[in-house]
Amino acid sequence: MAISAISPVNVNRPNFTARQFDKDGYENPINRKTERNLSVLSTLGVSALVGVTAGFLTSCIKSGWKFPTVIGGLAAGVTLMLALPAKLYNTKVHAFAKEKEMDVFSRQKSAQANIYKDINDEIKDEDVSLDDKISHYTTVKMADNGNGMMIKGA
Repeated sequence: MAISAISPVNVNRPNFTARQFDKDGYENPINRKTERNLSVLSTLGVSALVGVTAGFLTSCIKSGWKFPTVIGGLAAGVTLMLALPAKLYNTKVHAFAKEKEMDVFSRQKSAQANIYKDINDEIKDEDVSLDDKISHYTTVKMADNGNGMMIKGA
């Protein structure tokens, strides 16, 4: 491992890799690895709780500490073996779905920003008539508010 001095040029500049951003500069907040780690951690917590509960109930019935500890450990292990695969599968499916929803949302917002930029440029243009400016703006606002399609005649 090499140790080097900190350069004052790179101190305040964040280091980004090409994989963090797509073409539009959008970073998807859904991280599959983090989602998987959180599901493993929650399953471990639940199985430990089941093991402690089983050990406590066994200690009420049988005196000593070895037998209740073994029963608690077995209960925790069985719970972990049964719950973890299903939890990991569900987490993978939900993370994929959330990732795609965020991609659709970001693309929608990007397209909407481009449309509003075009409308703004059109409003500033003096060659376009006022009726066309109002018509285009109201059409975009109606579509944005979800008031249905505006059917125009010829």
